[in-house]
Amino acid sequence: MKAAVLYGQEKVQIEEVPTRALTRGEVRIQIEAALTCGTDLKVFKRGYHARMIVPPAVFGHELAGVIAETTPEALGWRIGERVVVANSAPCGQCFYCHNQQENLCDDLLFLNGAYAESIAVPARLVEKNLLRLKPETRFQDAALTEPLACVVLGVEDCALRPGQHVAVLGTGPIGLMFVALAREAGCRVTAVGRGETRLEAARRLGAHQVIDVAGQPDLAAAVKAREALPFDAVIEAVGQPVAWEAAVALVRKGGVVNFFGGCPTGTTVELDTALIHYSNLTLRASFHHTPRTIRRALALIEAGVISANEFVGGEWPLTRLPELFKAMTAGNRVVKTLIRVRE
Repeated sequence: MKAAVLYGQEKVQIEEVPTRALTRGEVRIQIEAALTCGTDLKVFKRGYHARMIVPPAVFGHELAGVIAETTPEALGWRIGERVVVANSAPCGQCFYCHNQQENLCDDLLFLNGAYAESIAVPARLVEKNLLRLKPETRFQDAALTEPLACVVLGVEDCALRPGQHVAVLGTGPIGLMFVALAREAGCRVTAVGRGETRLEAARRLGAHQVIDVAGQPDLAAAVKAREALPFDAVIEAVGQPVAWEAAVALVRKGGVVNFFGGCPTGTTVELDTALIHYSNLTLRASFHHTPRTIRRALALIEAGVISANEFVGGEWPLTRLPELFKAMTAGNRVVKTLIRVRE
């Protein structure tokens, strides 16, 4: 089959790779929709991901499709079923799994290989994070399930309530999903980001206010100049230390900050300890997803709360994937791109 193989830093090749035989409990999915992702871009730039992928390996992890092959041990699954699968599954046996924190599982099993014609899904993922789609659910919508599940966990960690004023720092795919879910929770949302295309998407998804901070050296000051009231919750969806620090400066006394965006390895932040202590702030850092939030995310997609129409800005063939990732590295501002894995 044709697949994108990661060999190292900014080195991806489209190759014919062997289709491996399935083992007990596995299924094979014929991929109908694969989406680009910020995490995949980081993997492309770095050439690896310490927990998720070691080259050479096929990569990509947001996908949906049709079951093309099964094994007898994959009970209840049939060829032809339309499905979505997450990019990981917890072990179910460790301390964290027993304490409903499966996102922190000591033995998360990751799945990569969305940029290919098909993918073999390990038995653990079949058991825990393979979901059927409704007949009317589009594959490109379903492929948003994994990132949305991470956002669902982030919203729950913030314990958002109707009427709260929420700031979302960052208007990439994750930030825009936070805007949509915070609005769905009945919150007043201010979206802070760069680029009219993404800010306009934030408006369509329910942001009451958008603030363009392009070219502003002091993020917190730029927001305060436009928005007088402090925020009940501030969600950092940029993944930069300066944005983490700004989030703490913008939240009200007794408020919640979610450091959702993962900063580059080795970076640090400086925080005002007196402000944190005497303002009684709650600081959270949501990571990944759980089987429950995967299911909640798909339910939100199938209810029409989240649609690929607001996130997918174009289509590229698999054969041009290396070219696309180079463009993304150079500053392509498209939110997500649908990869056509078959011509």
